Amino acid sequence: MRLFRSRRLRAACPILVLVCLAFAPRATAQARNAAGTVVDTDGRPVPRALIRVVDSGHEAGSVFADERGHFEIPVASTPGCRVVASLSGFEPAEAPCTSESLRLELKVGPIRESILVTATRTEAPASQVGASATVFTAEDLERRQVPFVADLVGTTPGAMIIRSGAPGALTSLFVRGGESDYNKVLLDGIPINEPGGTFYLNNLTTENLDRVEIVRGAYSSLFGSDAMASVIQLFTRRADGTTRSPRGTVQVDGGTYGTVHASASVAGATSRVDYSGGVAQYNSDNRVENSGLENTTLSGNLGIRVGSTSTVRLVGRAELENVGTPGTTAFGRPDLDASFDRNDAVFSVAFDQSPAGRLKQRAFYSMARSGQTSTNLVLDAPYTATFEGQTAIYESTDFLGHTYADLRRHHASYQADIRVAASPSYGDHRLTLMADWDGERATQENRLAQTSTLNSRDNFGVAAQHQVLWPRVFATVGVRFEHNENFGTDLAPRASVVYVARTASRGAIGETRVKASAGTGIKEPTMLESFSISPFFLGNLDLKPERSRSMEVGIDQRFARDRAKVEATWFDNRFSDIISLRTDPVTFEAQYFNVGVTQARGLELGFEAAPVPAVRVRGAYTLLDSEIVETTSPGNVLFAPGQWAFRRPRHSGSAGATVNWHRLTADLNAAFVGTFVDSDFGLFDPPLTQNPGHSIWETRLSVAVTRQLKGILSIDNLTNADYSEPFGYQPLGRVIRAGARVSF
Repeated sequence: MRLFRSRRLRAACPILVLVCLAFAPRATAQARNAAGTVVDTDGRPVPRALIRVVDSGHEAGSVFADERGHFEIPVASTPGCRVVASLSGFEPAEAPCTSESLRLELKVGPIRESILVTATRTEAPASQVGASATVFTAEDLERRQVPFVADLVGTTPGAMIIRSGAPGALTSLFVRGGESDYNKVLLDGIPINEPGGTFYLNNLTTENLDRVEIVRGAYSSLFGSDAMASVIQLFTRRADGTTRSPRGTVQVDGGTYGTVHASASVAGATSRVDYSGGVAQYNSDNRVENSGLENTTLSGNLGIRVGSTSTVRLVGRAELENVGTPGTTAFGRPDLDASFDRNDAVFSVAFDQSPAGRLKQRAFYSMARSGQTSTNLVLDAPYTATFEGQTAIYESTDFLGHTYADLRRHHASYQADIRVAASPSYGDHRLTLMADWDGERATQENRLAQTSTLNSRDNFGVAAQHQVLWPRVFATVGVRFEHNENFGTDLAPRASVVYVARTASRGAIGETRVKASAGTGIKEPTMLESFSISPFFLGNLDLKPERSRSMEVGIDQRFARDRAKVEATWFDNRFSDIISLRTDPVTFEAQYFNVGVTQARGLELGFEAAPVPAVRVRGAYTLLDSEIVETTSPGNVLFAPGQWAFRRPRHSGSAGATVNWHRLTADLNAAFVGTFVDSDFGLFDPPLTQNPGHSIWETRLSVAVTRQLKGILSIDNLTNADYSEPFGYQPLGRVIRAGARVSF
């Protein structure tokens, strides 16, 4: 029996040896993990880049880098093993698996990728989140030299800016057919909308900003009330780790209409502290009497490292505006004494913790305050308006007024980002948990009547978001429960998916991505709509939130070895429970009710190309098919069912080109606005109901005289177009500014 067993063992030995030889290399190849970091050419981390292990031409595994660009992946020790990092908009980078410390540097491709925060409240490549977004980087802001955020946002697809005259005047934003108070506006995560969603971009400047993100669609799943049609987020400039000694800039320029613009900024960092600060002044006499603007901007950002993984950050900003309000000067004489003062200030303190593990968390408190004074203490003489050969059917008269509003928003937030699990089969799972509180306070004063009202409400929201990443599929699902002191509790979900139909190619046809998303938005009533005691616009405490339902599907296609990109997105929005005044035709008393419904669907097209390194061209077009479905004024030709949404054009677009040649940078941009519904509100007969639209061109030139000195030239309204938007208000003609910027 023993002899039999011995013979069996001897016979089995060759088989065991072959099995061991077959599996020994594989066991050795997976014997260790390689860790490293993915960065761009400036040394900044590249989050969520795809890391693959390629061994002898075959993919052996893959992971995604985290928000800091870090990764860890099993590798082989064979000579042919390589670690490859890739991300849309970057050129791939690779290194041998045997490298001790892996640092993969991705070079920016001709058509770059944008890293978004707003679409998921986490850092993520735009190509992975299924969002329709536009990002203006620090380089774009410097090149465009646009003093006001409104003029920047107005060139994005689907956006319409209505400014009642020259810079500093009332400035509203409409996105994808939504109302002007359907846009959530954030500064470094701080909500700066007035209670109820209202936000006018009159005096919001681009000073000391590092980046501006505009995300289109309903995003109440992340931000609660007001995120009905878009979210706009501004990011204050921060010093990076290379600015050990202070670096700064001083710029002075001026020109037409008595315009003077001056700014100064400084930034620096030590091992524990980073800081940036800026101050700017923009003054202009503007086009007509009593329309002059004086605007001051103060901004600061201070970060203090606490231990090895935590940071305390303080952010502050103030925009101080004084502007004359001459009224509808295209119809007649200006109001010579009316004015508007607006002082906006925001402050926040945040605690960020990013340990080496799977958890990242943030807690912060902020306060945004807006003090607004409208003054008209002198009665100007009546006049009869005229416009383009028409004479008004009644006289225009002046009204006395002196009002003050003190609007405050306290905000506290906690967010935890957890990397739940990561595997090639089941994907990379990332969970975000959020809790937000808003304490809204408002004081309204009529100083002529010597009356004052104080109103307040507290709102609380909790939300969860789950992101799943596979090499060719990216999915995001989120939901928010919002409790508002006025309308109670509501639910806001959102989901998106991106599918890489064709992976990156170095040929004529490049990467193809298909995206789809859907979500809902809610907006609380304004303080006036809830609490007003005037019989002519009586508040209603039983108002429901206004709602939006947003859907979109699109495709992004890259061409010509990544030197060209085309985007096409179809969207379908429905806005319901719109709050409007219902007026008694006999007594003219009115109260707010949820009665309106509007539909808006359309197509957004975008194009970007870099045919040669020194030249970039871009273009965008929006077709907006909007329709009023239900209204409080079915007999009004402007607001009747079937009519286009008010002041939202059917056709709009933009185009631009940039040339960098040696020391010269030239930039040309244009914005086109087609016909839209407008009104003179019964002043003329026949009434003015259709604004023909307009086109505006601007150009920027800069010349680097030395490494520290740069000459700049800006020309707005290059063709000196004369138009009225909206009817009665006159924007500036051609504005030429010249000056210099000194860096130190």
